[in-house]
Amino acid sequence: MDITLEQPVRACLITGEDQELPVAATLRYASTEPFAVHLDFPPEIALAGEGVTWTFARGLLEEGLRGPAGSGDVHIWPCGRSRTVVEFHSPLGMALLQFDTPALNRFLLRSYAVVAAGQEDVGAAVDRGLQALLGNV
Repeated sequence: MDITLEQPVRACLITGEDQELPVAATLRYASTEPFAVHLDFPPEIALAGEGVTWTFARGLLEEGLRGPAGSGDVHIWPCGRSRTVVEFHSPLGMALLQFDTPALNRFLLRSYAVVAAGQEDVGAAVDRGLQALLGNV
């Protein structure tokens, strides 16, 4: 059975002027993509005026809640005991957001209730990825 979790989450966008702007986002996890976490942002905060989704490894989120993690477009690290920073890099620039750590932990625990760590079906995930890339070739 395919299960999708969605959890609204509040964040603060840290600007170049060291201002904090409140941002609403949605964390999403789908059992059909057991290794991935999606973070959806509404159109009103995107540069292009369209909704934006960042997808990254569920393991990266878990690691970033405990210490600095990430080496690509997404970096995550704790900021004190109650905040977690997520840094996104794209060709258009960089965005730095702070989230409440308990909300991220709650989401992560809910995702593990859907698909436990180590129980991800790698073969099915690869098959779905190939199907998405190749279609019905």
